[in-house]
Amino acid sequence: MTGAADGVDLLADHSVLLAIPAFLPAFAVVGIIVLIAVRDRRAERRESEQNDRAPSNTDEETR
Repeated sequence: MTGAADGVDLLADHSVLLAIPAFLPAFAVVGIIVLIAVRDRRAERRESEQNDRAPSNTDEETR
């Protein structure tokens, strides 16, 4: 195994720097999709809670 040469520091891996522009939009799209899904689930939960609290009209319709 080769050891590190004296006086040589590895500062950055350029392949990682070149990959950032490719992954950044993908992470942004995933974040937006997750945000929309969470908002949709919260809205659905609120609607179901409101429907559970509202009195049902089935008793009045059957009379």
